[in-house]
Amino acid sequence: MSTTDDTEMKIRTVLRNHGRLNQDPHALDASADLYQSGMTSHASVNVMLALEGAFDVEFPDSMLKRNVFSTIESIRRAVSELAVA
Repeated sequence: MSTTDDTEMKIRTVLRNHGRLNQDPHALDASADLYQSGMTSHASVNVMLALEGAFDVEFPDSMLKRNVFSTIESIRRAVSELAVA
């Protein structure tokens, strides 16, 4: 399994535990809109905090935007960018 797959599985697990989605994040397409799937802005803050813990990263203010947390793919890109920095 590649690092990208590991990262995506971790993100999906964080979403399952903190995203308050109305469907299983493991069944969602990576490009599905998480807000349309039930995630609220409050839940997205919990997701962000859980992601910081899971990946040992810190999201800078410049990344604290709705579009960064809107899809599994956008979260994966952000986490990958932070892990490299």
